[in-house]
Amino acid sequence: MNMNTIRYIVSAMLLLAIADLPYGYYTILRIIVTIVAGITAFIASEQDNEIWMILFGAIAILFNPIIPIYLDKEIWVVIDIIVAILFVLSTFTVKVEDDF
Repeated sequence: MNMNTIRYIVSAMLLLAIADLPYGYYTILRIIVTIVAGITAFIASEQDNEIWMILFGAIAILFNPIIPIYLDKEIWVVIDIIVAILFVLSTFTVKVEDDF
């Protein structure tokens, strides 16, 4: 599975989070988004792409499960949509040549 596929899956998971799901889903989502955002930020930094590095570093901090940031559901819906779009857009700009 390549990194672009993983980012598409994470985008779909973020859009699914708009629904009213059990709390456990959101916990798993936080973990997955944090990991994938951190990897994407690292790849962007290796490519000297500072904007994507900062964006995905901020996403990793926002979604981190260790020190969670609590916001209202309405705010998370907007954030989830924006972050899902950013993950999709990153597949065009933050390229990975090796598959996982």
